[in-house]
Amino acid sequence: MPLVPAPSLGRHVVADVEQCFHPLLDDAAGLELLLRDAAVAAGSTVLSGHHHRFEPHGATALCVLAESHISIHTWPELGAASLDAYTCGDQADPVLAVDHVLRVLAPRVVRQVLLARGGDSLVATPVPWLAVTGG
Repeated sequence: MPLVPAPSLGRHVVADVEQCFHPLLDDAAGLELLLRDAAVAAGSTVLSGHHHRFEPHGATALCVLAESHISIHTWPELGAASLDAYTCGDQADPVLAVDHVLRVLAPRVVRQVLLARGGDSLVATPVPWLAVTGG
């Protein structure tokens, strides 16, 4: 019996930012609102959201989407954050979601990859952030 290729399950953008000193990095509720806006910008449907602020600083926010999820974890004392957006299907674009967040937070350093989820292999493709043009 021949092997049937596994279907593609979705696209997952993973981003790390540094040299980011936006006040939202320490505002858990504000980050959740930002993720909700990013989900809409990507064409996603937000099902629910959650956020938590850590003491003395830092926050996590998450939105569960009909298409999967978007989340952010911050270290404002370091000017750093980790962000990811995962969408299934062809309706929503996780690149647009992450780009929306990056445009608002305006970090000076961004490293991100687009992961093709499912299928025969996990494929990572670097994604340039167009808003960073020459520092």
